[in-house]
Amino acid sequence: MAKKRQTKRAPKNAFLSSIADERVRKIVGLLFIFFSLYLSIAFISYFFTWETDQDKVLNLSSSILFDGEVNVENWLGRLGAYTSHIFFYWGFGICSFGFIFFLLRSGFDLVTQRPLKPLINIFLHTVLTMSFLSIIVEFVMQNSKFSWGGLMGSSICMYLSSFLGQVGLVLFIFLMIAGVFIWIVNPLIQLDGLKMATPFQNISIPKFDFNIGSDNASATKKLKPKAKRQKQERKKLFEDLEGSMPKTDEVMGEASVDETIELKLPTSEETTKTKSKKTKGLQPDQLQLEVSETNTEIATDSNQAVNVSDDKKPFVPDMDSEKMYVTEDNRDDFEPYDPIKELSNYKFPDFELLEDYSDQKLKIDRQELEENKNQIVKTLLNYKISITKIKATIGPTVTLYEIIPAPGVKISSIKKLEDDIALSLSALGIRIIAPIPGKGTVGIEVPNKNKQIVSFKEVASSEKFANVKMDLPIVLGKTISNEVFVADLAKMPHLLIAGATGQGKSVGINTILMSLLYKKHPSQVKLVMIDPKKVELFPYSFLDKHFLGFLPDDDEPIVTDTKKVIQTLNSLTIEMDDRYDLLKKARARNIKEYNEKFVARKLSPKDGHRFLPFIVLVIDEFADLIMTAGKEIEMPIARLAQLARAIGIHLIIATQRPSVKIITGMIKANFPARIAYKVTSQIDSRTILDTKGAEQLIGKGDMLLSVGSDVVRLQCAFVDTPEVEDVIKHISEQKGFVEPFHLPEVADDNAEIGGSNLKWSDLDPMFEEAARMIVASQHGSTSSIQRKLQLGYNRAGRIMDQMECLGIVGEANGSKPRQVLFTTELELMHYIDHLKGKG
Repeated sequence: MAKKRQTKRAPKNAFLSSIADERVRKIVGLLFIFFSLYLSIAFISYFFTWETDQDKVLNLSSSILFDGEVNVENWLGRLGAYTSHIFFYWGFGICSFGFIFFLLRSGFDLVTQRPLKPLINIFLHTVLTMSFLSIIVEFVMQNSKFSWGGLMGSSICMYLSSFLGQVGLVLFIFLMIAGVFIWIVNPLIQLDGLKMATPFQNISIPKFDFNIGSDNASATKKLKPKAKRQKQERKKLFEDLEGSMPKTDEVMGEASVDETIELKLPTSEETTKTKSKKTKGLQPDQLQLEVSETNTEIATDSNQAVNVSDDKKPFVPDMDSEKMYVTEDNRDDFEPYDPIKELSNYKFPDFELLEDYSDQKLKIDRQELEENKNQIVKTLLNYKISITKIKATIGPTVTLYEIIPAPGVKISSIKKLEDDIALSLSALGIRIIAPIPGKGTVGIEVPNKNKQIVSFKEVASSEKFANVKMDLPIVLGKTISNEVFVADLAKMPHLLIAGATGQGKSVGINTILMSLLYKKHPSQVKLVMIDPKKVELFPYSFLDKHFLGFLPDDDEPIVTDTKKVIQTLNSLTIEMDDRYDLLKKARARNIKEYNEKFVARKLSPKDGHRFLPFIVLVIDEFADLIMTAGKEIEMPIARLAQLARAIGIHLIIATQRPSVKIITGMIKANFPARIAYKVTSQIDSRTILDTKGAEQLIGKGDMLLSVGSDVVRLQCAFVDTPEVEDVIKHISEQKGFVEPFHLPEVADDNAEIGGSNLKWSDLDPMFEEAARMIVASQHGSTSSIQRKLQLGYNRAGRIMDQMECLGIVGEANGSKPRQVLFTTELELMHYIDHLKGKG
């Protein structure tokens, strides 16, 4: 039984879909503007020539357009006379100028690339407005010879006059005017105005308070002259603060404004119609190869362009919702907090510091494309797989061949031929995508013989990266279709990088770090770097006063020692807990909401609040750390990956050994975004991406990015070490912060406590509880610890010896209790905190 053909429903806005091309939009817009100007001249001329031309047009009707012997007075000839007569006499009269407004408005929207509202809605509003105005004009000027309201206005007016009568028509017109007035002006009606005493009650005469363009009556306000003068005489400090200035009787609030962003859908390239009859596959010489040449840079739509400076300026939110905490003695406290004020003269790195590889432009070898196409089609035909169409999309290092199989061909049969196609093309790194997500085609990725270098300068200076508005934007490189790929690290929220030695991991890390240096101010992001190899991330150590964060007692800002790595990770977990406590006190859900409140002075530094920069933890050679420290490394990383997203701590972990022992299930579960460079086996690919494919990459920056279930093939942007050093030198030579960004201190469990021989790791887990109990009871005996804490005698004795060693109790005095050297629990806790600081 033949399947019914499913016809696709036409889009709701078919006209907009047809003019998605920028050039077509501009041409259609120019036509609209031309017609509006043409009609304007014709309409204006009609006012002076209608008496002369009207009889000729009425007698000849449309034939006047083709009768060359007829002379008219209209400035635009016979066409102008006929067109203006249609609009004025048979249409809406003088209200026909509204149609000119519709053409002019739509034309300018199309030409200037502004968001184009549905034309049908604008047209309907214009027609309704012209109809309503033509009734009013015709009613007022009904005795005039000139057709002021046109046939539409005259017909509707005559019908309403006979249906409602003259008086009813007048009331109806006033009702319509009042309705339009209320819809546009939206007056505020208050019933507490003038009052008249009656035998029954006080009748209030409404007073009207108008505010043009408001969206909600409750959000409309206009102060009385006296109250307005009083408000102007108040201090400027409390001018805009709700709750800080005396409340008045006026309605408080502001009209809410909804920002509507119109998103463009990409135009579909080609759709294939399924024939009812079975079609045979074409031979290689019968298939024409369609080549899609894409530009190096992707031009972003001006409607979605975002000013880069907005990303570098502090956010200034609305300050009317909560009380603002300020200090009266400091005028700066009255202004929004500016996190970049301390380094206000900071200059972002210039693109001239980067190397330019523009001389190595991508060259399209038509012969190579044809040879690959013929080999692919021939190989498929050898296995009785026919195709109806093939298309090539050329990327910097890989060309994507999209094929459309003939009806009845199974996709699984094509996927099995991966090795056979690679053999016929004599190429490595061939990958088959069957099917391509979002398309009804099968993709075959074939490496180019002449590969192009994707420079970091090229992608960083692109319009897409320049106009991006993200919390932590990183530009990774280019896709197969030569599009610049930009991602938000804050949305990932953590990134796992793996690949064999020499395949581009270190370059990829430098690309990510350079992206942050080029887009973020030192006050907005801090980098915590761990480098067991001691040489990969060493150049960034010069940014200690700008971008780096480290422990206070660290000699080097780049952490290389395994013991220091454990302390750094534990310190980050403490920082995470502290930030969550701040968010809880501020009633904020994430770092963005918290910083908005702090910038608006709604959070007081006296309560411990502070501006929270993003923290990016970068770990290179993660496998070495796991081998030496194991669980001590894995547990804090897993905890950070699970919880640190909301408070702005994000992880980037790189390893060259993607084995199950290194990338455990706990780590994979918390790293949804993963980058795989070329690996040696399919097992390693599945360990990283949960799918195969990474073993077929060609190396030198060729990578697969997996985010959730989507896998994207990219060519990583290349940035050389001298370029990184030049950028770091440019930043380090500028003025930095007086104090670097220090992480919270962490007590070293292996350090000696004070002058004793004890270490923190040697203390009993119940040591502090036992010490507090002894000080509170002022009875230093082992039996009391044993009895009250329900411990064995040996353990209680060890705790008592530890307290003696730390100077909390005195020496043993026979069978008598020991002397307790602290009188209050508060003194004891201060002493223990002091020891922890020393340790």
